[in-house]
Amino acid sequence: MVSIDSSVFIQIVNFLVLIFVMNLVCYKPIRKILLDRKHRVDGLTGSIDTLSSGAVEKDQAYSDGLRAARNKGQKAKEAMMDTAMAEEKALVNKITADAQAELNEIKAKIAKETDTVRAALQKEVDTFAGAITEKILGRAV
Repeated sequence: MVSIDSSVFIQIVNFLVLIFVMNLVCYKPIRKILLDRKHRVDGLTGSIDTLSSGAVEKDQAYSDGLRAARNKGQKAKEAMMDTAMAEEKALVNKITADAQAELNEIKAKIAKETDTVRAALQKEVDTFAGAITEKILGRAV
């Protein structure tokens, strides 16, 4: 059985003094270190959240800028294509008109030469007819 005497009170006082000394020497510094670490982690977490939201905003702004640049480029490309198509059409029309004019000129020249040759041959028809008759009949007409 345990007897309660003065040593128990000394042990209680010793225990209380030991807790006080341990609190000053060990527990308070450790709690302070843990609290500082908690504050530092909370601060870093806040910084991470801030930077993360900033990165999301920058990524969104980049995507929006890229989309706007693509749209602008597409519109510029379409405008250039329209201009090129108009120039191509004008060039084709000009070439077609030039070719048609040259064709008409050549047709007129051929018609003129045909008329000239026809007139020349018309004058010589009697001579050719006589030569052919002579060859066929074998005598001069």
